[in-house]
Amino acid sequence: MSQQQRRTLQQLTTTLPPAEVLEAAKRFFARRNGIYAAFLEKEGPTYVAMRGQGGEEVLIGALPKDGLTEVTGSTYLFDQQVARFLSSLPTQGSAQGADVGVDETGGVVADGAPTGART
Repeated sequence: MSQQQRRTLQQLTTTLPPAEVLEAAKRFFARRNGIYAAFLEKEGPTYVAMRGQGGEEVLIGALPKDGLTEVTGSTYLFDQQVARFLSSLPTQGSAQGADVGVDETGGVVADGAPTGART
């Protein structure tokens, strides 16, 4: 796989259900500053497609697998923002026994406390 492909397609397994991942993605990208904001263009039960500055496309997919959720993020220019979003999601072991969900700002919380990066 080329370096550009690794930057444009990122994956993570999370403990959140797919619907919560997709809702968190919409909120996360809508609250980015200036040129890094992206807004909902299309959505389905397993994906959201958003558009940002200059027509940049950000795709987030979420599929259930073995009791967890496989999340894939794809973009050409917003790779750092996709990485930040993925790092904000709880992974297996990061919130064991916690009540995990998404707060009103789109941040991921476990037992009422933020988890991961929320920048």
